[in-house]
Amino acid sequence: MLRILTFVLPLALWVWAFIDCLTTPEDEVKHLPKVVWVIIVLLFPLVGSIAWLVAGKQRGALRTAPEDGGDAAGGSAYGPRRDGRPVAPDDNPEFLASLKKHNNEHEDMLKQWEADLRRRENELRGKDDPDDSRRG
Repeated sequence: MLRILTFVLPLALWVWAFIDCLTTPEDEVKHLPKVVWVIIVLLFPLVGSIAWLVAGKQRGALRTAPEDGGDAAGGSAYGPRRDGRPVAPDDNPEFLASLKKHNNEHEDMLKQWEADLRRRENELRGKDDPDDSRRG
């Protein structure tokens, strides 16, 4: 059992550090360029993984502290996020404004359709009415 753990734990650490290094945005990598960190983690699995965990990435308060008075997610209350992730639709005022615009456009189109339908119905009734008046 101990032999398996001595093999599996370093392997799991190496895989996790490698994936974490690849998926970390460039602006959160410390001390060396991201490509160099990837090479270090690949060539020196145990030492490179530990070095990446200790010194390679901004973590904790350094990463979550807002620099420009924004929120902890990385952007201002209504601006784009610095980490490149999309803002949820219900938090994005631009998206909500576009919904209102599209809603107004659809309402205008619906009013035009209704007016066209009324006009066509009146035309059809106008053609039918003279015949009805002659019969009665």
